[in-house]
Amino acid sequence: MREFKLNEEYIELVKLLKLLRIAETGGHARIMVEEGEVLRNGETELRKRAKLISGDVIEVMGEKIKLI
Repeated sequence: MREFKLNEEYIELVKLLKLLRIAETGGHARIMVEEGEVLRNGETELRKRAKLISGDVIEVMGEKIKLI
């Protein structure tokens, strides 16, 4: 499991996917979310601008990322 340290209170889902280079572009990140490819704490997350906070676990493309 990979860890991502938050520098602020939260980060939006599409921004996290772009920042970690899981998605090539913002448009690619939005498509991944819209198609149900992203899980947040074990449940499908369909909100592109979902505010992720410390303790959340994101699963995408077989990879897990824990926000700390």
